[in-house]
Amino acid sequence: MSMSLPSNEDLLAGIRRWVEIESQTANVAGVNRMMDEVEGIYREAGATVERIPGKDGRGDCISVETSPGAGSNTGILVLSHLDTVHPEGTLEKNPFRIEGDRVYGPGTFDMKGGAYIALSAYLSMLRDGVKPNLPIRFLYVPDEEVGSQTSRPIIEAAAEQAKFVLVTEPARHGGKVITARKGTARYQLHAHGKAAHSGSHHEAGRSAIKEIAHHVIEIESWTDYDRELTLNVGQIHGGTTDNTIPEFATARIDVRATSTADLEEVAARLAALQPHDPDVELSLAGQINRPPYKKNSGIQHLFDHAKELAAEIGFELGDTATGGGSDGSFVAERVPTLDGLGVCGANAHQLDEYLEISSLQPRMKLMRRLMETLR
Repeated sequence: MSMSLPSNEDLLAGIRRWVEIESQTANVAGVNRMMDEVEGIYREAGATVERIPGKDGRGDCISVETSPGAGSNTGILVLSHLDTVHPEGTLEKNPFRIEGDRVYGPGTFDMKGGAYIALSAYLSMLRDGVKPNLPIRFLYVPDEEVGSQTSRPIIEAAAEQAKFVLVTEPARHGGKVITARKGTARYQLHAHGKAAHSGSHHEAGRSAIKEIAHHVIEIESWTDYDRELTLNVGQIHGGTTDNTIPEFATARIDVRATSTADLEEVAARLAALQPHDPDVELSLAGQINRPPYKKNSGIQHLFDHAKELAAEIGFELGDTATGGGSDGSFVAERVPTLDGLGVCGANAHQLDEYLEISSLQPRMKLMRRLMETLR
């Protein structure tokens, strides 16, 4: 069957519009401009759009129903986020530009490219008058890059209506889709010491930074590659001036594991930490953020179907596990979920992030065929 799919030129024009709306998670106005853009496209196409107001300093969500009134556990949920990690002004350093097969710009790869081709696949079905076997819902969230604290209940509620979940996160090396992810946890270890002048009253101070430094070494030592358990202290903040014993310090800790048991073990070990200096107080905040996403029989069946469709289109589709988290992790245990269906490219979260033009058509065709054929 022929498909009236948009050309690469049309796709790139649309992706450029999205990329040039800078939408770091904390830039609520920018995120909501992206939501305005998406909402307008779907309303023009005649879909039923629900705008869910943001809260706790985050942007809005957009939920799009293409078959209003569909029953529970009957549909396809296409899950995307429109926030990026890139602060406002990044576009000046990494402007949208085409160099050979690569298209550079903040969010091209993660994940505006993937979100845009999924939308384009659906719109092409409308133009061709193709009715899917299952109702399709699109959900766009504003805070995936910081753990989806405000959107998680919205994602989980949408998944209750779904028989399958398709996630438009970027593909992995070689165009692989994702069928397993590590679970994640984020913590903040706070130390409260005592300030003093570092010259005249050094002995009166109790250094919060020194206390945190002891714990950083210990926490990093818990990494165990054989168990696929990693801990990373990604940021340390503390102190006020060079000549003051620092009263406060914080270490921000990222934990990744393939089992919930390992995440819970780390949580218990962090909670049990005691001060090296008895005059310094320790406190811990944070929690397990995303559970491990494991390939089960339902996910395997969904991947096998996608692999067959890819072969019909003309490319070989592989799958992989990855250490990065995604919103798919919240629902994969309950609903067959296929992640990494977005564009190919590299350097997510970096200034030289890019997508590959050669991936646009095959990935868009795969998304369309999944929407058409899942039942």
